[in-house]
Amino acid sequence: MSELRRDPVDGRWVIIAPDQRKRPVDFYTAPYPATEGPCPFCPGHESVTPAEILARRDPGSRANGPGWRVRVIPNMFPVLRVEDELRREGRGYYDKMSGTGAHEVIIESPRHDDRHATMSEALLEEVFWVCRERMLDLRQDRRIQYVLVFKNYGTAAGANLEHPHSQLIALPILPKKLIEETEGAREYFRHHERCIFCDIVSQEVEEESRLISANEDFIAIVPWAPIYPFEIWILPRRHQPRFEEPTDRLYARFAQILAEVTRRLERALTRPHYNAVLHTSPFTDKHREYFHWHLELMPRLTRRAGFEVGSGFYVNPIPPEDAAQFLRQTEIAG
Repeated sequence: MSELRRDPVDGRWVIIAPDQRKRPVDFYTAPYPATEGPCPFCPGHESVTPAEILARRDPGSRANGPGWRVRVIPNMFPVLRVEDELRREGRGYYDKMSGTGAHEVIIESPRHDDRHATMSEALLEEVFWVCRERMLDLRQDRRIQYVLVFKNYGTAAGANLEHPHSQLIALPILPKKLIEETEGAREYFRHHERCIFCDIVSQEVEEESRLISANEDFIAIVPWAPIYPFEIWILPRRHQPRFEEPTDRLYARFAQILAEVTRRLERALTRPHYNAVLHTSPFTDKHREYFHWHLELMPRLTRRAGFEVGSGFYVNPIPPEDAAQFLRQTEIAG
C-alpha cells in the first residue's frame, strides 16, 4: 500500500509506492560507455587541460606533468567565472546577477578506471583534504557565499567523462536547496533547541531499519523520505556544521564508510549511475548550532514524469526500509 512521507528537514513530501511492483533486483544499470579517444584527465595529457590550481604530487614531480595523485583544474566549460565582477541588476519584477563564481574539476585518481568503490581509502581521504583546501581558499573571496562539491557518475547522472572526478562550483548566492535545509533545521532548533540532523542520527541508530552501515564517526542510512530509490545519506555521528573543519581522523573514517557504501551499491545494483552532493553549512556562523554537514548519494534509477514535474511530489517505488535491508545484506567481501 502506498503512503506519503514528509522529509523532516526541508518539509517536502514523497510518495512511497511499492504497489508499482518494483523490487530491488528489478533495477538494471546500463554499462558505462568506453571513452573515445585520449582521455584529457589521464597522466601524460596534462597539457590539454588548463593549468592546475592544486595537486597532490609524488616527490620530484613537476607541476602540470605526470606524478600526481589528485589534481584540481579549472573546468574547461565553466558555468561561472571567478574573473567576472559581481554585478546585480533589477528590471521591474526580474532580477539578475553576473555569472561570478568558480567552477573547478577535482581529478580524483590517475587511474582511468578507478571508482570510489575501488580506490584506496588513503586516496579517498586525500581527495577530501584537497576539497577542504579549495573550499578554505574560495571562502576568502567575499563575492562567494557557498561552495558545492558534487560528483556525477555515469551518463544518466550527467557525466561526460569516465575518468574519476568530482566538481566544485562556488556561488555568489545560497542555493535554494540549502536555504530549504537550513531554514528547516533552524525552525526545528527554535522549537526543540537541538540539531535535527543529530536527532536523525540518534533515531536511525536506535531503530536500525534504515541503517546501512556505521563506524566510530559516521552512519550511512536510506533516509525516511527518499526522493530516489536507494538514496543514501552519510552523516557524522557528532555535531559537525562544516565539512572543511574536520576533527582528528574524521576524513579517514569518512573514506572508510564511503568506500563501503559504494561497494555495496555497485554489487547490489550493477554499478548504478549516481549523483553525490556534499551539503555543508554556509560560510556565515549563524548556522553553526543547527546545521550538520552530510553527503547525499542519489542513484539515477528512475525518471521524473509529468506528475512529479507538475506537482513537486516524488514517487519512490522502493520503501527505504527495504532498500536499506537489501544493501545491508549485500555481500561485498572478495
